[in-house]
Amino acid sequence: MKITNVEIFDCEVNRKDPNMASFNPVLIRVNTDEGISGIGEVGLAYGSASKASVGIVRDLAKLVIGKDPMKVESIWEFLFRGTFWGMGGGPVVYGGMSALDIAFWDIRGKALNTPVYQMLGGKTKESLRTYASQLQFDWGVQYKVLTEPEQYAEAAKKAVAEGYDCVKVDPVMIDRQGNRPLVSPEAWNLYGILKDDQIRMAVDRVRAIREAVGPKVDIIIEIHSYLGVNSAIQLGRALEEFNIFYYEEPIYPLNVDNMALVARSVKIPIASGERIYTRWGYRPFFEKQALAVIQPDLCLVGGITEGKKICDYANIYDATVQIHVCGGPVSTAASLHIEAVIPNFIIHEHHTYALKPEIRELCVHDYQPRNGQYEIPDLPGLGQALNDEVVRDYLAWTVK
Repeated sequence: MKITNVEIFDCEVNRKDPNMASFNPVLIRVNTDEGISGIGEVGLAYGSASKASVGIVRDLAKLVIGKDPMKVESIWEFLFRGTFWGMGGGPVVYGGMSALDIAFWDIRGKALNTPVYQMLGGKTKESLRTYASQLQFDWGVQYKVLTEPEQYAEAAKKAVAEGYDCVKVDPVMIDRQGNRPLVSPEAWNLYGILKDDQIRMAVDRVRAIREAVGPKVDIIIEIHSYLGVNSAIQLGRALEEFNIFYYEEPIYPLNVDNMALVARSVKIPIASGERIYTRWGYRPFFEKQALAVIQPDLCLVGGITEGKKICDYANIYDATVQIHVCGGPVSTAASLHIEAVIPNFIIHEHHTYALKPEIRELCVHDYQPRNGQYEIPDLPGLGQALNDEVVRDYLAWTVK
């Protein structure tokens, strides 16, 4: 089997809903001379790098034309060592590698007429516990920015009414006026020592959620690395009373000693990983036992080939895994296959963006959890396919 061409779809979904925050999934389809195709995704739908990912996939695709997509290890090593920048990495390079790798696994499954999870070792569980993610944007098909504690409580109650027994919220991402740190110049600084009003704002929002959902629903606190090490410790200690499930990205992951200090200073398990790439990036966090929960994004970390190795590596250090999912339906499908297999899975992320019609229509199958549980696709490969009626309008390049 040989790769004949790679299609790249630059999915600017804000064309259809300008009220939704900037979100731009980049999906790909790898086609072969045997008529079997596979799909992949770059995990840069949010932030400011989606257009760069279109370029890197175009460049990397040129290198794999004519290769056998069944040889995932060989191609991964080739892209890692033969591109020069692969051995330095970063989200753009590894995002492009990830998209291609996921597509190759999809092709392998279709060629062998088996789901990806079977090729990874088979299921260790039949369904996956799932949480409702990013309640600061409400929970539902409409995008909103929430400011009042009562709004946070209502969003949590909506999720629990749908069967979720775990929710996640960033209580500092949006200030009292609806501004976002660093994005809005009017927003306050969170990096240094927090003021009492800032801490009270976060505590009031989390308290409202806890009182709304009761003690049996888990709460994950997400910070998006807005805090510095000192403010992260301040806020973490202030939130300990609410029995937090884990504390995600309290600080950026560029200084492992700082993350380890937060882990030692706060009585909440620490999670991070969407901005950590490959097993080499994860190594110091494991060795310093800085993370209780790792969150590799399969569409950024190096794909399924690398992601499975990282999850196994984490198991040596008793770290559990929640795959980071903030993208399109391809990202969701790939994550479900990995999480079904690994014994150290803890919970699956269902992002509020995954509820939006502009995201759900990108693929043929609209996989959604039921009663807070996700079923694993049983179709060959990823069990997913691009919706050509929709994505054809987003086609940016075909590399031959």
